[in-house]
Amino acid sequence: MRSVASILVIVSTETAQVFTALLTLVAGAGAIGLVVLRLLAAGGNEGAARLGRAVSEAGVWLAFLVALTSMLGSLYFSEVADFVPCRLCWFQRIAMYPLVAILLVGALRRDEAVRWYVAPIAAAGALVAGYHYLIEWEVVEDNTCSLTGPSCAAVWFREFGFISLALMALVGFLTILALLFVRFPATMDEADESPPSTPARQEVAS
Repeated sequence: MRSVASILVIVSTETAQVFTALLTLVAGAGAIGLVVLRLLAAGGNEGAARLGRAVSEAGVWLAFLVALTSMLGSLYFSEVADFVPCRLCWFQRIAMYPLVAILLVGALRRDEAVRWYVAPIAAAGALVAGYHYLIEWEVVEDNTCSLTGPSCAAVWFREFGFISLALMALVGFLTILALLFVRFPATMDEADESPPSTPARQEVAS
């Protein structure tokens, strides 16, 4: 007979699975919505451009929150729920965990160039996570994982029928990239409000 503590762990783990799956849907919808806003802004929709710029201005902080949530979620599932990470899971962690520190420093320093430090790491992590997701669905085969740990084809859970840990990581990486690289032009109103540039002083011939 299961102890009360074991039952509580199972219940909390199931709750965490649903909660993180919902966060994944929100993050994915947000990234897609940001791309849609950019397309609308390119078509001259100033409302979309204004909203997109508001999100873009907080993009580094939002990307930091995505990376931090991804890191804490992965630690919960491995250290509390006892989901043993496979080889590809470790590669995804190697890509995600440093982004927390890099994005925090970039946000504090308001460094727009931080996206160029993040891009190669996040892109590599997305490629690994996407490959892992294909393995889970047996679209591709990879027998090397089981040589050094759990099989990469093993799926701990699929919330809503398709959201696994690999997909969570993939959406996390892609959302970070979208937040950092989808940029918006200034609207006409904002351009009109900007101070005029000082004309260059002309030299007078002596």
